[in-house]
Amino acid sequence: MILQNEFVNWFRASSPYIHAHRNKTFVISFGGEAVLAEDFDHHVQDFALLNSLGIRLVLVHGIRPQIDQRLAKLNATARFQEHLRITDDLALQCVKEAAGLVRVEIEALLSMGLANSPMAGAKIKVASGNFVTAKPLGVIDGVDYCHTGEVRRIDSAAIHQQLDQDNVVLISPIGYSPSGEVFNLSAEQVATAVSIALKAEKLILLTEQSCRNPDSGEQIQQMTTAEAETFLQHYQEIPDTVSLSLKAAIQSCQAGIARVHLIDRTQDGALLLELFTRNGIGTLISSMPYEDLRPATLNDIGGILELIKPLEQQGKLTKRSREKIEMEIADYVVIERDGLIIGCTALHPDGQQSGVIACLAVHPDYQGSARGNRLLDYVYCKAGQLALKQLFVLSTQTMHWFIERGFLSSDINSLPDPLKKLYNPLRNSRILCKEIE
Repeated sequence: MILQNEFVNWFRASSPYIHAHRNKTFVISFGGEAVLAEDFDHHVQDFALLNSLGIRLVLVHGIRPQIDQRLAKLNATARFQEHLRITDDLALQCVKEAAGLVRVEIEALLSMGLANSPMAGAKIKVASGNFVTAKPLGVIDGVDYCHTGEVRRIDSAAIHQQLDQDNVVLISPIGYSPSGEVFNLSAEQVATAVSIALKAEKLILLTEQSCRNPDSGEQIQQMTTAEAETFLQHYQEIPDTVSLSLKAAIQSCQAGIARVHLIDRTQDGALLLELFTRNGIGTLISSMPYEDLRPATLNDIGGILELIKPLEQQGKLTKRSREKIEMEIADYVVIERDGLIIGCTALHPDGQQSGVIACLAVHPDYQGSARGNRLLDYVYCKAGQLALKQLFVLSTQTMHWFIERGFLSSDINSLPDPLKKLYNPLRNSRILCKEIE
């Protein structure tokens, strides 16, 4: 029964994401290492699942280890400069062979119906083509990169045409010039250019390791582009697999992609956990903060009611009707995280020089991370703007939290007349007060 309840709760929690992702365009990039891994079929199953949920899917694969394997068999040395392969004639031949083989392998896995898998019987159509026009990188600082190129143009119209037909589009990291030349490209650069050209909702980079803080070893859950740039400047020795992905994320966000996800592909189901759970499992890069503290609007009323309902049932908060919150919405402030209201409070001024803090609540899953302090700091700032001299709190069960933050016990006689009307003798709330400097 517990497992059933867990499943029901998970499914209900994921349903907003299922709805939000439908008909959206996602570009997913993964390296040649992922293709060689024993569990690559799990990724293919997840790709198929995303496609079945109505997500317009573009896959960009890498081929670096496959090229290296072919060069090694020919007793040739792989040469790199500034993280880019120097693609001479022999290396280009290996690039063509690797790209063709990997593309065919991925198409086969997606096309076979994935027998004995959760997506058995799914009919997935895969489209590949010359969607990428490239130009030579040329000679930089005296180094001739030969057949290594960079993206010149993406045929976004052709890709959209395939997506409109419910095809999964598969793109290899090679490009073609108008004169028929073939160029070896960076998979990260191709994925970035494709996501920008398509105006995709998300760019997802499946990496070989998670993005962690080198000092603490803790995984980084989210960063703005500005924070990511600072991170790269401060930690210049981080692995290429992380730094190249972060640079791709920054470029994509600056070009208008709302969110870029860096996900450790070695964790089974990581793609689904990142896309269909509230906190995800990877690192989210965005131009603006993922979590925002802001004044409430009428559109937030439903979220506020859902947040405070359990606390009202426990007697921690006074019951408030939708109509009352709507009338006082200008007094409210909320913390929004990915569309969910996870914190709120209100400051009700009395029209003189006092105000009462009400309805301070933080979602249970997000307590213990100073969000209550953030709400209180916002209230202090707003009180200063309104030239208030005193702040009052009427509390039945959270008085110690406020006392720890400088509030002192008081009594009903200290309340200004307008605030006395808010006091309910039946609740027998403790009255706390703090002077505002």
